[in-house]
Amino acid sequence: MRQKWADLFQAEFEVLLYDLTSTYFEGAMEENPKAKYGHSRDKRTDCLQLVIALVITTDGFPLAYEVMDGNTSDRTTLGGFLDKIEKTYGKAKRMWVMDRGVPTEEILQEMRDPAREIFYLVGTPKGKIQQYEKKWLDLPWQQVRESVEVKLFEQDGELYVLAKSEGRRAKETAMRRKRLARLLKKLRAMRRSLPSRDQLLMRLGAAKSAAGRAFPFVHLQVPGEGQEVTRETFQFRVDKKKLQEAEWHDGHYLLRSNLTAGDPSVLWARYVQLTQIESVFRSLKSELGIRPIYHQLEHRADAHILIAFLAYCLQVTLKHRLLLHAPGLTPTAVLEKLAEIKMIDVWIPTVDQRWLILPRYTQPALDTKLLIEKLKLQLPSQPPPRLVAQKQGYEIEVPTGQ
Repeated sequence: MRQKWADLFQAEFEVLLYDLTSTYFEGAMEENPKAKYGHSRDKRTDCLQLVIALVITTDGFPLAYEVMDGNTSDRTTLGGFLDKIEKTYGKAKRMWVMDRGVPTEEILQEMRDPAREIFYLVGTPKGKIQQYEKKWLDLPWQQVRESVEVKLFEQDGELYVLAKSEGRRAKETAMRRKRLARLLKKLRAMRRSLPSRDQLLMRLGAAKSAAGRAFPFVHLQVPGEGQEVTRETFQFRVDKKKLQEAEWHDGHYLLRSNLTAGDPSVLWARYVQLTQIESVFRSLKSELGIRPIYHQLEHRADAHILIAFLAYCLQVTLKHRLLLHAPGLTPTAVLEKLAEIKMIDVWIPTVDQRWLILPRYTQPALDTKLLIEKLKLQLPSQPPPRLVAQKQGYEIEVPTGQ
């Protein structure tokens, strides 16, 4: 399949995107040893789950996947995949693009081994930006795109790229302010109603869960045990200094790579292509129905994932075929249009008590015909008729005229 994609679409396999997701079960799954509780990307912590690791190209072509136990840590999976890809496709100067939660320092050290000839590009936690602030604070910004600037510095044989995206900065700031505004609205409502202390703590817990990362920007004063909830014992305020510092760092990404001679604009473009693998996960979970899983046995659950993976292979093939011949159309829209063509059997009784069966597909509408021509497809000839006897088990009840 890899060679076919290369022949059809000139697909390149030198840059690989790697990430993990999960899908959950409905049921006890007592006979599936892989079904475990773990970090749920679907926010279904009440359900057992599987973890799925996926490797794709920057154009979305999948190279490999693996089904793992539901409690598998992301940071323990990469080493096996590096060996798997090298064993399957041979050694090559590939670049692996990953999010910050995937590789460990030990794995990155192995990838830096000159004998392996493996390059990586990985994000770093936000705290690293402040940790290396003295390194980059006085460096000049370089414009790599219309709204993206970068600063470069080397550290311990790695190239660090501090990227600042104005578009992402505005988005992150707006998202935080929106959540913070909702939180403050809830807190003001609590301060007006003054519920009992137990009720107040329960509401604060729910508000904290909903606010997410916006919650630490609010300092709370809550009444102690046995104290009455009043406007004096229950107060809150926004930490404006902390909020300003967070907004100053919004839209900043610190990337690290062992490709020290890399073009920063190319490295940034590679990193933002991680959104490609996120779209693959969305497609698998929504359009291709990989979640939830109802199969009780391990091999059936694995087969469920395999079928979804093969379906995505067909979907991405159709997607790139559309880019060549019918840009603007999505695979889902095309499949919905082609689904209008139905296959039917026309049963005609004969005078000698047999049935003449005419398999026929319905003629496509004019716009569907145009779509088929654009995709350079051709409908097959109508199937030949069949003649069967009723005694062979084809007896059916033919409705009489009114």
